[in-house]
Amino acid sequence: MAKPDNRADNEVHLQQHIENTQANIQEAESYLDEHASEISADEKNIIEAKNQRRRESIQDFQAEKQDEAGQ
Repeated sequence: MAKPDNRADNEVHLQQHIENTQANIQEAESYLDEHASEISADEKNIIEAKNQRRRESIQDFQAEKQDEAGQ
């Protein structure tokens, strides 16, 4: 039997996702700052693209969190 849909703590989980994603962005940016001279342009581009996707995810999490708050 499937579990009932418990949405009571969705806002909390979404906030945790936002905070974890922000921490990942910071970690990647710190890595770039510390190792900029040691990494290839391709690796730098990959990390920057990943951070851009992370920023988009944060926007999506925030929109979903607002939807949950409205329910």
